[in-house]
Amino acid sequence: MADARDADGRANAAGAQGPAESGEPSGTGPRSEEGPSASPEDPAAQGQGQGQTHGEGGGGPGRPGPRRPGNGNPDDDGQEQDEEGYSEFNRALTQVVNNHFHGPTNASGSVFGAGAAAGPGLSPGVIDQVEISRMLELYLEPSPYFEDALEKLTTSHIVALVGEDGIGRRAGAFALLRGVLGGRSGIRSLSPANSLAELAVSNTIKERYGYVILDYIGEVNTDAVQEFHMRRLGEELRKKHSFLVITASAGALRRQALKSFCSEWAAPTAAELFAHCVRRLPGRESDAELLAELGALVAEQRKPADVVAVARTLAEFGAEEGLRALRSGERALVAGWFADVPKAADVLLVAALAFAEGLPERTFEQALFRLVVLARNWEHTAAGVTVEAPVPALGDLRLDQTRASWGETLSKLVERRRIEQGNNGARAEKRIVFTSPRIRALVVEHLHELYGLELWYPLRQWLMQLSQQPDLEVRVQVAAGLALLACYAPVEVEENHLDLWSAGLSSQRVTAALTVQFMCSDPRSVPRALDLTLRWADRRGPERAVTAAMALAGDLGSLYRFEALNWLWFLTMRGQRIAGAARRSLHLLLANAERDPERAAVILRYVRTRLEQTRMTRERASALDSALALLDGPSLDGFRPVAAALLRHSPAAIGPLGRLWVCTLLSTRRRRALVALCATLAALRDDPAAVTAVRSLGGAMRQQMTPQQWNSLRHDLSRMLNHPDYAVDETRALARVLLGTLHSRPVLRPAL
Repeated sequence: MADARDADGRANAAGAQGPAESGEPSGTGPRSEEGPSASPEDPAAQGQGQGQTHGEGGGGPGRPGPRRPGNGNPDDDGQEQDEEGYSEFNRALTQVVNNHFHGPTNASGSVFGAGAAAGPGLSPGVIDQVEISRMLELYLEPSPYFEDALEKLTTSHIVALVGEDGIGRRAGAFALLRGVLGGRSGIRSLSPANSLAELAVSNTIKERYGYVILDYIGEVNTDAVQEFHMRRLGEELRKKHSFLVITASAGALRRQALKSFCSEWAAPTAAELFAHCVRRLPGRESDAELLAELGALVAEQRKPADVVAVARTLAEFGAEEGLRALRSGERALVAGWFADVPKAADVLLVAALAFAEGLPERTFEQALFRLVVLARNWEHTAAGVTVEAPVPALGDLRLDQTRASWGETLSKLVERRRIEQGNNGARAEKRIVFTSPRIRALVVEHLHELYGLELWYPLRQWLMQLSQQPDLEVRVQVAAGLALLACYAPVEVEENHLDLWSAGLSSQRVTAALTVQFMCSDPRSVPRALDLTLRWADRRGPERAVTAAMALAGDLGSLYRFEALNWLWFLTMRGQRIAGAARRSLHLLLANAERDPERAAVILRYVRTRLEQTRMTRERASALDSALALLDGPSLDGFRPVAAALLRHSPAAIGPLGRLWVCTLLSTRRRRALVALCATLAALRDDPAAVTAVRSLGGAMRQQMTPQQWNSLRHDLSRMLNHPDYAVDETRALARVLLGTLHSRPVLRPAL
């Protein structure tokens, strides 16, 4: 085996590559050196992925906190629950969410029921100018708000557009940047969790560039500190002839230091926008009376997106179709149903269905019965009455035909469908669903706007009960409904549900993480989901930290990949339980990127760079275990290592994968890395197409090793291939492709 000093010296001397090559972002994100240190690297523990005891506490960047004493021995029960929770979460992401969530969770105000597209700028990164042009095709500058914001942006190089959701702040931000830069300069979206202070001192700001932070979530610095950093950021932007536009609600920009940069924003009137769109779009000849009637109905629309949708329908299909859509569209249908003041039983039914759609009929009826009982108890409690009704005689018992009544009173909103459960047609059952996915979102919106505590208090208790159910399918639907509610009542969802569940039972923590997953389907909720998750990760206890790590392994981690990687790496340096959860999430991020070579390469480069930068012995043990979690963890199908799946499907990830493998082979975790390499080769032995990928992997590894280290690897690998699990001709053949002919003679195992 190669000399350990040479091996570590080689790995350390390699140095970290720049951010562009390594995948490590600049800007915000936790830094491992700010957290408590890991335990010393234990050579005796190599191959087990154990051997570190981390302290609790330590904040992420911009969130410094007091160091706390370590946890001591790991909580075995907690770790067992975490493993069960991750198994459920992964199963929900790969199966239940796709199979049983009936349609997208987007709750935008579209008139015709089609969810609005996320639009450019949701994920951080450079924005395609074609996407911006498409977004601004029918844009109308709201006066005088646009002119005021443009003047402030031109003068200060920073402006914050403040207003409610759905009034066109996002389109306004891009229109303003186009106004000061023209259409040729690049525009980049930054994360809403970006620290404005760190932007001023980082290398993020480039010459003659436009930057946008959509739905900024705010910071907690004092006014004086914030004002200093804002002035510094403005000077940096002015020096580089660049500009920054921020969009936010009034609550997020509550600091006085930002007041001078704020510009109030509002949408143009619906009539003005409609007239503008009609002029810009080639339309059909329509009756003047129909157009006047259509214009009157359009004037009642609240969101620019709705007005534009009507104008496009008018141009393509004519005024009659536009009127029909406005009068009989899904929004009008739901609004009309609630305007008729439905009976309490019907309200409870649609409320239950909003949070438990698509369940088998028998399961839904049980859940609905619990909600009805809670609602009755709340009614009696509020009235100060204690009801002890005797059990009625059979002759006095009334049995309502409830299933039949659903079809009579709710036929336009609800239907019963026979839906297969999984792939087994014999298990098909009737399920209660809304007539369209859009109806569900509109029902949640109207329930929130029309009803008070008499409905929402029992609903809150009911959702708490469902969050503890062992049935994962029930909790997936609870999460989907809460994500819709978060569009209208984010504080209520956070305080009454997610914040409590994130520190609750394993089933509740999985439900909270799944809610974050569904919130990523709506652009309005994504920044709130990120903010909430980062607050769970930051000094809120081990349960919430584990929940945050789980949430970062889903769509949130895909949208904000560098925030996710930075925070997960930070969590790997905390207590053993939290570190284990963070490593599972890193592995899940990589496994979910199996067919996305660019994403997989970023993750592998990030971990390799972090590992090479980790010099302290105590922290290096944790970093090595995190790297090996990627190399020996299973793929999503569970039948092969994720490294084998990457070699099979992601050629662009082979180079970063090989360089990461070298870092682990040249360390005290060498044996575990060798086992992972052999397991990967064994998983590919029946795939003739894998030969090219294995050869590329060997070339990438050889470039990072000295001749002495390479010969040592050939020797150790030949010994490892004598193990019964790997002593197969096809596996040996792939090893020869990886390293060339194995020169060392086979090592005979001693007789027992």
